[in-house]
Amino acid sequence: MALLDILIYPDQRLHKIAKPVEKVDERIKKLIEDMSETMYQAPGIGLAAPQVNVLERIIVVDISESKDSLLSMVNPEIVSSNGLAEHEEGCLSVPGVYAQVQRCENIRVRAQDREGNVFELDAKGMLGICIQHEIDHLDGKVFVDYLSHLKQARIRKKMQKALRLS
Repeated sequence: MALLDILIYPDQRLHKIAKPVEKVDERIKKLIEDMSETMYQAPGIGLAAPQVNVLERIIVVDISESKDSLLSMVNPEIVSSNGLAEHEEGCLSVPGVYAQVQRCENIRVRAQDREGNVFELDAKGMLGICIQHEIDHLDGKVFVDYLSHLKQARIRKKMQKALRLS
């Protein structure tokens, strides 16, 4: 396994739309392993392939305290949702920044697992939020995009300053 570099906002590559995975093969399985290792090392609870500059529709999520409940999803799509809830979110691509974001309270998602098998999953709470957040990355959206233009500008400046200092 290998650690991957995580793109940092406002990197424009974070706003590119990921393409569907045609076939789950050994390359995709290795990417899922590398993404998982990168997410755990960061540390984070979710990571999408575009965050590591791979424009394919793959996410990994693990909201467990013990970090032993990895959920990998290839070509995930939300097939139904209901309710609205607001929660504080952060992002590995926007380190040190947290903000309230409104998302659906309950979702049903369809995806392929790391073997290519199609499955559906009902998710709510932190898991549902995390999946929606990561699917946004596949669609070229960062949670900052949900904030006011003023907050976006402040965060952009903060991230650019931090990148210059590093």
